[in-house]
Amino acid sequence: MKILVTGGAGFIGSHVVEAYLATGHEVCVVDDLSTGFRRNVPENVCLHEVDIRSEQLAKVFAEEKPEVVNHQAARANVRESFEKPLLYTEVNVVGSVNVLECCRQFGVRKVIYASTGGAVYGEPQSLPVSEDHPIHPLDPYGASKHHVEHFLHIYKSSFGIDFTVLRYPNVFGPRQDPLGEAGVVAIFIGKMLNKAQPIINGTGDQERDFVFVLDVARASVLALNRAGGEILNIGSGIPTSVNQVFEALNELTEFKGAAVHGPAKAGEVYRIFLDADRAAEKLGWKPEISLREGLRRTVEYFKTIVL
Repeated sequence: MKILVTGGAGFIGSHVVEAYLATGHEVCVVDDLSTGFRRNVPENVCLHEVDIRSEQLAKVFAEEKPEVVNHQAARANVRESFEKPLLYTEVNVVGSVNVLECCRQFGVRKVIYASTGGAVYGEPQSLPVSEDHPIHPLDPYGASKHHVEHFLHIYKSSFGIDFTVLRYPNVFGPRQDPLGEAGVVAIFIGKMLNKAQPIINGTGDQERDFVFVLDVARASVLALNRAGGEILNIGSGIPTSVNQVFEALNELTEFKGAAVHGPAKAGEVYRIFLDADRAAEKLGWKPEISLREGLRRTVEYFKTIVL
């Protein structure tokens, strides 16, 4: 089928593009390259350099006529969202509604939406966090991503556009920008390989749910014809502290330096990991690549590029 991937030049989006190509689908990409890179898009995939807020987006839909839209495009940095809440609202909410309007106008069958399981729930009341947990985001990024989930329900009930929401954990892997969007694994690796000291924010005891990007991309393939109208956590259900990540990368990169701590960052959830049983039931999805193996592959990737 024909699939349009917004944000397909970005870290996660480019892996989603490759996963679709590997399973025989035709893919096109919309990306304004504000955080993505042209080199991430395969040569045989058409890249439309368009902002999702732009009126030009409708022309892309008219030309490409996609059956499914995989919507990855977003601003995705918790700390930046405090500094630029209007930008996050404009891109993540207004831009997403523009995508949905194009879907309505040009007869798109389904939208697969990349949401966040790490930021929509806020500080968990219980762990692991299921999809039924109350929504209390602590930052503008999480609020903006959740807001679009309501619009998806509206467009399904009013216009018949199906959807699947994938709430991501802390995704890591090749192509994550160590100098751009947030991502502790990429940031630590970038520092360590350059023999620079990474700084652990706060105590480092804060825990996250880390999933390798290829596992996350596989969920988008499974969602093409499954889990209609569902909101699904995509997570490992395994808590890992920032200190544990530091120690593993310290060994894998052969940095062998001591941990150095800085002040904690405002607005960050202290401890969260996701219950992904519903994804197993509705999609047949479970993570297949262990944290250790994913970290090893990511380190090997960063060794091949100039940082």
